[in-house]
Amino acid sequence: MGQGEPITVKDRARFGTPELERAILVGVYLPERPPEEPPLAELEGLAEAAGVEVVGKLHQRRQAPDPTYYVGKGKLEDLKTLVTEHQAESVIFDNDLTPAQTRNLENALRVKVIDRTELILDIFATRARTHEARIAVELAQLEYTRPRLRRMWTHLERLRRGVGLRGPGEKQLEVDRRLIDRRIHELRRELAVIERRKKREVSARHECFTVSLVGYTNTGKSTLLNALTGSDVFVHDMLFATLDTRTRRWTIPSWGTVLLSDTVGFIRDLPHHLVASFRATLEEARQADLLLHVADASHHQVLEQIRAAYRVLEEIGIEQKDTILVLNKIDRLPDRSRVETLLNVHPAAIPVSAHTGEGLDRLTAAVREALSRRMVELEVVTTIDNGRLLSFLAANSEVLSREFHDSMVRVHCRIAAQHLGFIGHLGGKIDRQEIPEDEAIPTGTAE
Repeated sequence: MGQGEPITVKDRARFGTPELERAILVGVYLPERPPEEPPLAELEGLAEAAGVEVVGKLHQRRQAPDPTYYVGKGKLEDLKTLVTEHQAESVIFDNDLTPAQTRNLENALRVKVIDRTELILDIFATRARTHEARIAVELAQLEYTRPRLRRMWTHLERLRRGVGLRGPGEKQLEVDRRLIDRRIHELRRELAVIERRKKREVSARHECFTVSLVGYTNTGKSTLLNALTGSDVFVHDMLFATLDTRTRRWTIPSWGTVLLSDTVGFIRDLPHHLVASFRATLEEARQADLLLHVADASHHQVLEQIRAAYRVLEEIGIEQKDTILVLNKIDRLPDRSRVETLLNVHPAAIPVSAHTGEGLDRLTAAVREALSRRMVELEVVTTIDNGRLLSFLAANSEVLSREFHDSMVRVHCRIAAQHLGFIGHLGGKIDRQEIPEDEAIPTGTAE
């Protein structure tokens, strides 16, 4: 376990850290949501990421949630038995509960009840490292907490009638709501400033194409970033191991350099508060020239994860952007026929293994081809001693051919439109016409 890495359940057991909170997992599968195989697998991963020991599971299929307890009364009795048998300290639902349902369940079970959104917010709060991420998480937590404030003052319900015993809870509730509203306003204003600055920073990057890694959490995006760029960003086999955007330079052989960014991972039913709060963090993806949608080919629900990621992309307004689907972790597949099955559904996808390097050459070629469609083809004429321009073209364009005539050189290349101004600034002349062999070469002056 490296310095600064989050402590997992296994780490705690190995190093003898304090006893973990014991929890029962509960999931209600409604008609619009297909059941997981195995049940509650994703919620168990989230619970482990939050540092919780899972001691029991319970799931139920229903046409609609029970308005009082979300689960049926029979399952509620089974849940009470599980809590007692395993001495659980909390119950975690894989669904979003209303404040009233949470309160009713806590009264019935006599333990803490957490829904899916609250669990994800807790994970994000422990993983936020940058100032921007901390602000985004705090805002999401406050917006989630505000309608649930009454639940936090249930200890005052024990007070009976009497002089001096009426009203303090409601009065304190109003004070807390006013403080939360004020803090939400401050955070939104600060986040708006960060988002505007982020937009300026990203849009100002004219020197390179930008490519963003997006996709479900824990699909190997950070590992793929390291494999393609030779960097060493933090990698951990855990849901939401990293929340912050990291950008590295990626040199594509015989083509040029692009900026490759790793963004926060998505998840099924990602809380709306988080999507709104992390808009500034996702600015890299919104402004990117190309998206690499990374999916875990070895996951048993990879197709559902791909659909969930596309839903999040649609929610943040970038579903129409050029995208390459990358099927990662094929080295973990015991049967490679599964890759063919996935390619039948997504024929344009590219199977790779960021861990072994398999398929990365094909991915690089696909990125080169996709970005080349956004380039203009032209011929640049300059003097052979213009090292600055020739180096610029070698680093930022796809050089197709070079022709030398006395002291001049003609470079036939494909280059991004935003670089055209640099060519003249560096002493080159753009000439799109073929030059007959018996004509003189024009001078390499700036246009």
